[in-house]
Amino acid sequence: MADTAFQVQYRQEFIAGFEQHRSLLSQCVTNEAVIKGNQAVFQVADSGSATAVTRGVNGLIPARADSLTQNTATLVEWHDLVRKTSFNVFASQGDQRRIMQMTSTGVINRKVDADIIAELDSATTQFTGTTAQTMSLQLVMFAKAILGNNAVPLGNNLFGLITPAAEAYLMQTKEFANAEYISRKPFDSPPDYIDQPTSFSWAGVTWIVHPNLTGAGTSAEKLYVFHRNAIGHVVNTAGIQSVVGYMEEQDYSYARTTAYLGTKMLQARGVVGIRHDGSAFAATA
Repeated sequence: MADTAFQVQYRQEFIAGFEQHRSLLSQCVTNEAVIKGNQAVFQVADSGSATAVTRGVNGLIPARADSLTQNTATLVEWHDLVRKTSFNVFASQGDQRRIMQMTSTGVINRKVDADIIAELDSATTQFTGTTAQTMSLQLVMFAKAILGNNAVPLGNNLFGLITPAAEAYLMQTKEFANAEYISRKPFDSPPDYIDQPTSFSWAGVTWIVHPNLTGAGTSAEKLYVFHRNAIGHVVNTAGIQSVVGYMEEQDYSYARTTAYLGTKMLQARGVVGIRHDGSAFAATA
């Protein structure tokens, strides 16, 4: 006869898996909401680099036209649908309906970022160099200088997208981490209740550490410094739909998340790419 009767206890509160659940980049771009239709047109207006003129010999002031460029972002519908039978919901550990909704909204939020990253990857025309380097103060200043030379305002609307490897190099830069240069202490841990991706302001740029940038963890990472007005992002007026329901006939529960999204490069001169080598911080077997 056995003298033990071990019991297994299953924790009912689920633990979220390691994946991105929210959009990190929608705050970094010019957003527009569409009431009806499948396209949104962003107009970029400037003088066309005009210079002041003097009155002509005929006594008239020469006239000019403004430069008006229309950029069209086309909306595409994107969905994620999760379905589980009532028996699976009943018999499985944790709140399965809540899990379905959390994972479904995460899929669409990642799609928002993926569209913005894809537009940056395909439409960026200026870089800090032709070969990959490791992140440094010099690279940051190089990127800002390129934007400044293009008359891009170096104010509160500058954003930088970097990988965890690039952040790791910055953390070893004295101008980033030394109290003689900054008031923020980057090595301080956030409170335990804060569970969100890393973002911080430094050198006049709001930096976002993104896990899904192209080439992350390799010797061909793609980083960016850009102005908010360089990228346009459009979504339907209703925003992202998140629906949880129950189908009586087939006895299953579902969670569906839907969004109509479009992204467009508006001003390529407002984006600078940084070719970065992050391979030194990649995992090894």
